[in-house]
Amino acid sequence: MSMIGELNFVLGLQIKQTEEGIMIHQQKYIKELIKKYKMENAKTNKTPMGIGTRLDEDPTRTCIDQTMYRGMIGSLLYLTASRPDISFSVGLCARFQANPKESHLVAVKRILRYLKRTDDLSLFYPRSDSFEINSFTDADYVGDLVNRKSTSGMVQFLGPCLVSWGSKKQNTVALSTVEAEYVAAAAC
Repeated sequence: MSMIGELNFVLGLQIKQTEEGIMIHQQKYIKELIKKYKMENAKTNKTPMGIGTRLDEDPTRTCIDQTMYRGMIGSLLYLTASRPDISFSVGLCARFQANPKESHLVAVKRILRYLKRTDDLSLFYPRSDSFEINSFTDADYVGDLVNRKSTSGMVQFLGPCLVSWGSKKQNTVALSTVEAEYVAAAAC
């Protein structure tokens, strides 16, 4: 291997190093994604998912192309490497890859419209001497309409820097909100 200079771009991640710290983003990847799925002229959204959005199997709606839907989900899952703000929404939409319906596609397109509006967001890791680990977690109780399981969300900080995040449907059905929170804390 040879050193060819400062790292600027690797695996779709754009990296900018300054005296203050390191900035990581995927602005170019988002622009390519918007273009690939023909969303250049779509209106933008302020949030990746509406507050009242509740996705279920939706048996009454028309089925859509699985290959296209899975491609969109795969692209969005890769994007969560630098965008923790879409992690929950993408995870929720990913649950319906086996039999996607129009309502699921609408939710995915809303995420894309949100990304179009916020393509300039990035992760910033400032220089710091603090190596204290802080973790935060939360869970919704019976949030999945299909099988009544709860969803855990978690983030970890090393000093002031966000280093890990995730959202996952719990393996078991919680019998109370306390149990759902306990399972989330254990996973975190």
